Amino acid sequence: MTKRVLFIALFSILILSGCSEFQRIQKKGSYEDKYEAALKYYEKDDFYRASVLLESIIPLTKGKKEAEDVQLKYAYCQYNQREFYLASYYFKKFAETFPRSESTEESLYMSAISLYRISPIHQLDQSNTYKAIDALQSFVNSYPETKFMEECNTKINNLQKNLERKAYENAKLDFNIGRYRAAVIDFENFSKDFPDSKFNEELAYLKIEAQYRFAKNSFEKLMKDGKYHYLKRDRYIRTKEFYYAFIDAYPQSEYLKEAETIFNNSKAGLTELENKG
Repeated sequence: MTKRVLFIALFSILILSGCSEFQRIQKKGSYEDKYEAALKYYEKDDFYRASVLLESIIPLTKGKKEAEDVQLKYAYCQYNQREFYLASYYFKKFAETFPRSESTEESLYMSAISLYRISPIHQLDQSNTYKAIDALQSFVNSYPETKFMEECNTKINNLQKNLERKAYENAKLDFNIGRYRAAVIDFENFSKDFPDSKFNEELAYLKIEAQYRFAKNSFEKLMKDGKYHYLKRDRYIRTKEFYYAFIDAYPQSEYLKEAETIFNNSKAGLTELENKG
């Protein structure tokens, strides 16, 4: 028998004996046996086996001194197995069960961090991002002196950037597919939601262009409620208003030349309408 074959055989025996020992403790072990074995598995980073044994004794820990340790380690087992939804739930449950514990602050922080780990990239639905921001903000509000303050603020900022990028791409999507009226609304909402965004200059220019295209594609007038509404004229006028606001806000913008061309085209459109009477 070669050394390689011998090694594989011995390794297999160790694995099988380990499995049989775990199964024996899981099925027939006492509370003390399961707790002791769970701690050993936990220290070895075998979080699956540790979690199985810890879960089986959680109902038995009521009134025992190790109750906190069991439930906190169980939450960490979920976290280390990347079961972040479950981890967030059990960390929060720990804090609710042991509100005076020395580990309560830590558990609430980890509950928020677990939600942060779930937060998706900006292209995907951001509902979990909002949950993570709320959890992190709630944590720092509850613990204003926490040692985790800087890390929480950094993560909140990262999550806000995800939301900002998602809103930016959504706004541009309406513009790119020709939904100009919707794009104008999106651009205005974006500037309100993210007043310090680096994208605001670009979107302020695109708002002018979207409004101009909206005006150009409009009917000249529409009868409504017994009177005419001069759609094209009013929308060209609004394009000019967007232009004035733009050059006030960004007098050195790289988009000035394009914005001025649109402004001049809008004036020409208004002159044409006036000549028609």
